[in-house]
Amino acid sequence: MTRRLLPAIGGVLLLITATILITAAPARAATLQPVASFGSNPGNLAMYSYRPDGLPSGAPLVVVLHGCTQTAATYHANSGWQKFADAWGFALVYAEQKTANNANRCFNWFLPGDTARGQGEALSIRQMVGHAVTGLGSDPARVHVTGLSAGGAMSAVMLAAYPDAFAAGSVIGGIPYRCATDVVSAYSCMSPGADRTPAAWGGLVRNAYPGYTGKRPKVAVWHGTADATVVVRNADESRDQWTDVAGIPATPSATTQLPAGTTVETYSGDKVRRYLVAGMGHGTPVDPGTGSSQCGAAAAYFLDTVCSTYHDAVYFGLGGGGPDPTPSPTPTTTPAPVCETASNYAHTVAGRAYQSGGRARALGSGQDMGLWNVFVITSLRQTGPAYWVIGC
Repeated sequence: MTRRLLPAIGGVLLLITATILITAAPARAATLQPVASFGSNPGNLAMYSYRPDGLPSGAPLVVVLHGCTQTAATYHANSGWQKFADAWGFALVYAEQKTANNANRCFNWFLPGDTARGQGEALSIRQMVGHAVTGLGSDPARVHVTGLSAGGAMSAVMLAAYPDAFAAGSVIGGIPYRCATDVVSAYSCMSPGADRTPAAWGGLVRNAYPGYTGKRPKVAVWHGTADATVVVRNADESRDQWTDVAGIPATPSATTQLPAGTTVETYSGDKVRRYLVAGMGHGTPVDPGTGSSQCGAAAAYFLDTVCSTYHDAVYFGLGGGGPDPTPSPTPTTTPAPVCETASNYAHTVAGRAYQSGGRARALGSGQDMGLWNVFVITSLRQTGPAYWVIGC
């Protein structure tokens, strides 16, 4: 089997050898920088870093892992992480997959050689953390990881294989650790998903670093309830995995509501959180705007709902003491709403929807439009690039 072949999860579904020199510059002049060398890099990944101007030594670090077909620059531009890094003072490291490794730029979260401690892509990402601690002066006790889809699954890999390196992490539209060990099982994990006991899921994580007795990272799980690419069942299984690892009940101790129909479940001592975004498809939840809790730009696999980046940054403990964030320096625009009424078949032909299991689903939101045929008529409203919702 060719090592680098995985399904586009989302169609979706993360100095040169020396330290980057920080020179006097106007506020917010920092840019995403490639890092040419950061270790032996057995997984053959690319590394990019973002250090806000004037960031002192000892600041936190967030490692960001993109989804399939995406790049580090795409995720940096649309996810909103730059906004909070600038405002609250922390560095960002993006690992980026290469097409030489995987034609769809998916991290190989399903291959044992890339998901074990001390091997492959997982070790490459760990080396990026070590390089940032040395080269950017990041605090090794305040390192966090987040990712979407294949990047979300790889975020779970890092939390499992390197619990000693991360304080917290976020798995967005992802999959439990070691759900799959090859391409065939990867498809099955994506949909319909795998059903295992919490103890079985937790055992997979414990076996990733046998004998580890240290503190486990906090884990946030994000999923859209209408995700047809990585089905929402994975949010249940991820919750079971990480609560078992933490040794806490899989029953929430508190349930609250956020905007966009987002339900937040908090588990014992806030060691695990689960966010379910009602009606959302496969992508990173963003909320374009200038408000302090808003972020990002709507685009393919960046879905206009709620700013997951803001809530993750707060959960990671990064939001204390800084000013309210202001918009990132590169403005983005969202097209004026467009409404189209047509048959479900015509919507799919026009690219406003897709067919799954004989049903039509709105592109972006993944909302169920009914049977896929010429007889069912639906009105769709565009709320962002490649993002449609039912109703005008």
